[in-house]
Amino acid sequence: MRLPWRLMMRRSRLRLLLTATCLAATAGPALAQAPLAQVPLALRGTGDGDATFPLTPSPVTPPSNGTGLSPTFIAPPPNPGSPVPGRRSYGRPAGRSARPPVYAPIRPPVRPSLIVPALGPEVQPPVVGLPEPVPPPPKLRRRLAEDDAYAPLGLRVGTINLFPVLGQSLGYDTNPNRSSFDRKGSALSQTEVELGIASDWSNHQLTGQLRGAYNAYPQNADANRPEGAGRLGLRLDVTRDTQVNIEGRYAIDTQRPDSPDFSATVRERPIIASEGASLGVTQRFGRVLASLTGTVDRFDYENATLANGTVFDQSDRNLTQLGVKGRVGYELKPGFVPFVEVLADTRDYDRPVDSAGFRRSSDGIGGRLGTTFELTRLVTGEIAAGAIRRSYDDPRLRDLTSPILDAALTWAITPLTTIKGTATALVDETTVAESPGVRTVRGTVEVAHALRRNLTLTTGLTYSTSDYDRVAISQESFGALVRADYKLNRWLGIRASYNFERYRTEGAASACDCTLSKSGYTAHVFLLGMRFTP
Repeated sequence: MRLPWRLMMRRSRLRLLLTATCLAATAGPALAQAPLAQVPLALRGTGDGDATFPLTPSPVTPPSNGTGLSPTFIAPPPNPGSPVPGRRSYGRPAGRSARPPVYAPIRPPVRPSLIVPALGPEVQPPVVGLPEPVPPPPKLRRRLAEDDAYAPLGLRVGTINLFPVLGQSLGYDTNPNRSSFDRKGSALSQTEVELGIASDWSNHQLTGQLRGAYNAYPQNADANRPEGAGRLGLRLDVTRDTQVNIEGRYAIDTQRPDSPDFSATVRERPIIASEGASLGVTQRFGRVLASLTGTVDRFDYENATLANGTVFDQSDRNLTQLGVKGRVGYELKPGFVPFVEVLADTRDYDRPVDSAGFRRSSDGIGGRLGTTFELTRLVTGEIAAGAIRRSYDDPRLRDLTSPILDAALTWAITPLTTIKGTATALVDETTVAESPGVRTVRGTVEVAHALRRNLTLTTGLTYSTSDYDRVAISQESFGALVRADYKLNRWLGIRASYNFERYRTEGAASACDCTLSKSGYTAHVFLLGMRFTP
């Protein structure tokens, strides 16, 4: 009777084992997520080999996490011969004594590590045997341009900026007429008007600097006179390599009463006015620059009033000058362009014959060599030197050959100190008999230093010589300037200045004394005033 019972028990165990294995395979994922309290399973033993295993678990509450997973149970070990907790062995049954139920604890799923594994191999494997690359030094921050609290704001008209200046100064002049015989001093009232022009265009450019002044002498009204100079330039960028340059200019000056061009003493200082314009085209061929410019200038002389009240006619000195010049340069490097220049002009007087009976109209031809330069943006300028030869209509006036020079220099020594210099050599006209012209050389040097942001000190020197060709007349002048500008704000400033002039003439028969072989004068000018820059 015992043999069939044992066989039946083994078949029941195998059937139970196969059923549990299938259920574990289908419910394994749900078991991994079910809480421990929701998956109880009891294994009950009733004696020696007498054991019952429920094929289905007791109902439990579904998980509360809303996953919809079914409850499951822990299956017995897949190997029937493996030990089970609470029993000695399946191979040899134990005694028939009853045993308490055994519960198998279920461990919750192990939490995965938070350490993220490497996403992949290194893109570039390390190079063995080479030093580590040195990181570049950090780039320096560009200094922001400081706003000058005393710089004028100007007026904006469309896309053009205007910088007007109004000045009024009072002072004293020891020699208003700049005369060697009439040295009567007088108080001085000087009124100045200036206008700076600068365009704000992406292409083309408009620039200009205009100035005018009037000097009034209450104690010597005959010395009252205007003065001024200015230029206005327009650059048209036709193409990337083609430019058209248009310029207009003017100058106002007065003649000294004892000038050699006067044959008698004059009472007032006659005005000399000049106006001019130029039109030029510049074409670039790689590094080669070629330009052609035409010029026209007009010179007018005011009639003078002699000491006896009669009028001294100077209309024979009025003339028109037409000229043309061509230049070819080669750009060795940016800002440094050596060039060669050829020029020609003609001077045509309104009256063919002057008061002395000479025909002074002439033609000139010459050439110059020069260069423009820009050294580290601190030294900029242009210099050109050469010679010119003038031929006159009157055969009694022999041809005149003279050196010509035109130079300008700006040197920013420090952010606070700037030096400017100019030099000019040319041939001026004259009415002195037998003399075809005057060789004139002028030079100026000016140094400006900012002691403070609103306090600038300026000093300057001027020197000029004039040599009358074929006539033993020479003139020499020297001047010095000291000026201080103190800005109260953007719109208002104070200017104080001192100007010294010394002039000497040798070999000339002056207007006051025809037997005088030497003459000259000195002058001291003191001024203090206000400048308004709206």
